Amino acid sequence: MRDPRINQLADLLVNYSVKLQQGEKLLIENTGIQQELVSAIIEKAYEAGGHPFVELKDQKVMRSLLKGANETQLKAWEQYEANVMNDMDAYIAVRSGDNINELADVPSDKNKLYGQTVMNVHRQIRVPNTKWCVLRYPNESMAQLAEMSTEAFEDFYFNVCTLDYAKMNQAMDALVKKMQETDEVKIKGPGTDLTFSIKDIPVIKCAGEMNIPDGEVYTAPIRNSVNGTLTYNTPSPYQGFTYENVSLTFEDGKIIHAQANDTERIQHVFDTDEGARYIGEFAIGINPYIQHPMKDILFDEKIDGSFHFTPGQAYDNAYNGNDSSIHWDMVNIQREDYGGGEMYFDGELVRKDGRFVIPELTPLNPDQLKA
Repeated sequence: MRDPRINQLADLLVNYSVKLQQGEKLLIENTGIQQELVSAIIEKAYEAGGHPFVELKDQKVMRSLLKGANETQLKAWEQYEANVMNDMDAYIAVRSGDNINELADVPSDKNKLYGQTVMNVHRQIRVPNTKWCVLRYPNESMAQLAEMSTEAFEDFYFNVCTLDYAKMNQAMDALVKKMQETDEVKIKGPGTDLTFSIKDIPVIKCAGEMNIPDGEVYTAPIRNSVNGTLTYNTPSPYQGFTYENVSLTFEDGKIIHAQANDTERIQHVFDTDEGARYIGEFAIGINPYIQHPMKDILFDEKIDGSFHFTPGQAYDNAYNGNDSSIHWDMVNIQREDYGGGEMYFDGELVRKDGRFVIPELTPLNPDQLKA
């Protein structure tokens, strides 16, 4: 018998996240083969009058493809993916896998080429032209990363993914307004003293429509305004390798110095293209159920009391002029148990140690979002 929480999640995805309508085509892309959820999404899509399609992928197979790939093949692959996506109205990606490091030994030039070709479909077609949502699905590997039993992790997962997103959505309005009125942002904390401007850059709230789990409000810094140093205090997997103790120094928007547990390797990432050394996103995480990093960015970027500061491509709906084939969300947690920190908007302290301190923003603190 299917867990009723799976049906609840499928209903959320189809009817809230992508709002599938009569006659619309929905592509369900599943990495990791989660049959029960995919089947439940298909059933909900049919109930909504939609036309579901399914594409199954596997990271071990992807590794084999990428290790031998060449530019001609990847261009053809890009065209194939583009032809499919151009015919879709909505897209749901269900992602899971047994090994987050499955692509660790794919040569960096192959990963770079993949990012510059096939991933264009995501940036140029899927994001701007479809109603889309991406989620992870729980398995033993994710439970292990979270240092939890499988059953406990499943309970955590469904609490996170099926919270009252409509309530969160409404509470976010005050933060959106505050950020829209802000010019200078200043962030301070252990190893961090950073300033930048977000003046006149659009501010976007995320409350269950594009990611599950969700819980962030994002914008982007003015491209050349970032100055100072930022130290990330969470591990950050990227292209099959987990970076730790990442510290970046900025001058007029550009990363001029980077240090990590593999400094040479991270330099290669930032040398991908010119835009890789500039920031494409600044976001504030507020999901009350996500407390600790688990090396999965769809969870980690929404951590209660966190923010992420993203080298690479800016989103079209919060565009600051930065273009890159990378978009690397890296996270800093400012709660007291992670060293604390302050966030200022135009000199006003708005969040201290991960908690909003001005009255109009306190409904976003975890005690109120859970209530």
